Amino acid sequence: MSYTWEYLQKNQKESKRLVGIGYNHLISIIKLGKKLHQEKQEEKEKNKVRLIRRGGGVKHKLSLEDQIILTLIYLRQGLTFQILGLLFQISESTANDIFNYWQKIFRDGLPASLLEQVENEEGNLEKLLEILKEYELIVDSAEQARERLTDYETQKKYFSGKKQYHSFKNQIIVLPNGADIVDVMAGERGPYSDINLWRLCQQNFHLLQKFSGDKAYIGEEQINAPHKKPKNGELTEKQKEENKQLSSLRIFVEHTIRIIKIFRVAQERFRLKPEKYKSVIYTVCGLVRLRIGSLILEIVENCDRIEEFVIVQRHLWSDFLVEEPANPS
Repeated sequence: MSYTWEYLQKNQKESKRLVGIGYNHLISIIKLGKKLHQEKQEEKEKNKVRLIRRGGGVKHKLSLEDQIILTLIYLRQGLTFQILGLLFQISESTANDIFNYWQKIFRDGLPASLLEQVENEEGNLEKLLEILKEYELIVDSAEQARERLTDYETQKKYFSGKKQYHSFKNQIIVLPNGADIVDVMAGERGPYSDINLWRLCQQNFHLLQKFSGDKAYIGEEQINAPHKKPKNGELTEKQKEENKQLSSLRIFVEHTIRIIKIFRVAQERFRLKPEKYKSVIYTVCGLVRLRIGSLILEIVENCDRIEEFVIVQRHLWSDFLVEEPANPS
């Protein structure tokens, strides 16, 4: 058992600082990871041409708990694989392999958004969209620096004039009060405008769905945006008050983006291969939903050799949507 896992068991309150989620959530993540790992290994065994007896071969130096902790530490702390290798007393390449394996597992096991969570459940998606149209969702976007590409024609497409560096752009749509991440888009080009990015996901929602956004979304009928100061003019006192009220409602999407950026892999310059970006950011969003309590892993003990997990979708009940409807039908 590594010092890190042993330390977390003895100092449970430090879990959020080290891996980004509370200790109880960490235990659920470990159990979920073990279950998904076992299912993956059993599926692999079915199609495997065996050359040595089962159970043979080189044993992994780290326990499953240690491997999961390593993955979460990378997402939360943004350490290099060299440092992680030193921390867990393994090679840099092994640390890299462990992260890639478990990151994919948690990407499959943790839905990044409300829509993703219900998209494969018959009838629930339609019901959810009907519920959501009674509320004014909050939309915003954020950029993250990426490595500069070597090809000139390609790299200039990712150069953000606003940020003055090459970047990815992500869009987040949340419930009122930031109760959950409703939808997320990740990995778009940094210079891509906020309003065009929103138009790409508009088809995912009801035609009558209302949103609130900042000045970047002025001009869209579905989006409640602040008043813009006229050229050579001033806003009226009423317009200033309306802008203030809108800002007090919109601030919750900023809070959600802040929580996402607690995981430094979503905050600092992205060092992994660009094709991994979407998957990593969606994994972080799944962890954030777990952290804020909108995604619940209910562990149902089973008599079999693996545990059965049920993801309870609290968003289908009235106590989940905490505010009064902004636009009742």
